[in-house]
Amino acid sequence: MPDTIIHVDAILFDMDGTLVDSTQGVVGAWQTFRETYPDIDVHHILSSAHGVRTVDNLSKYCKIDDPDLLKSEAERFERAIVTSSSEAGRQGITLLPGVASVMEELAPGRFLPKPCWAICTSATRPYATSALKIADIPIPDVFVTAEDVTQGKPFPDPYLLGAEKCGVKPENCLVFEDAPSGIRSGRTAGCKTVAFLTTHSREQVQAAEPDFIVNDMSCISMKRTFNGVEVVVKSHQMPS
Repeated sequence: MPDTIIHVDAILFDMDGTLVDSTQGVVGAWQTFRETYPDIDVHHILSSAHGVRTVDNLSKYCKIDDPDLLKSEAERFERAIVTSSSEAGRQGITLLPGVASVMEELAPGRFLPKPCWAICTSATRPYATSALKIADIPIPDVFVTAEDVTQGKPFPDPYLLGAEKCGVKPENCLVFEDAPSGIRSGRTAGCKTVAFLTTHSREQVQAAEPDFIVNDMSCISMKRTFNGVEVVVKSHQMPS
């Protein structure tokens, strides 16, 4: 099977699990929160909560109803991700394979009036900004975070807003995601989707019905073009 070449107006990236690995920090943050909310099942949460806004996860699992408390606890949780990611010998927040070369190609195309890529994350802006700086990824002009939408993933709002801010139609965008909730968000927005197997099983990812499934960004190459981005999905690296 030959490689697949896709021409799109803009690339819409998820962040955690797609561009950066913050797994150890997330584990540490939930362990910290178990001290305050002893009834939470960290193992269950870790298997199902990835890709969803922190405020939505805390509302669901910690049963927080007060809006002000929810906001402050979400900020505390995401600060804990950064601090715990490198505690107790953990590796910290790191770039995932293949991301550096893609960023080197796309980074100059992040500027308005019509950028060719954006980040649409379920994280809050303070945490997402910190994580990107730690991983040495430039902050794009179009940077959609949890605070920017009323409904987070799996609703389409984050990717619809990302496409709108890029000045392009969502059907002419390609979404890169690792979480089933994010894949569904991209698909519902009308975007083409590429799923990574960095945080979920192939079965979980397949159930969300992405257009392509590959291991990670090392299976992808990109080139900025006159009016967007040419993406190559390397077929020999697609898992069978």
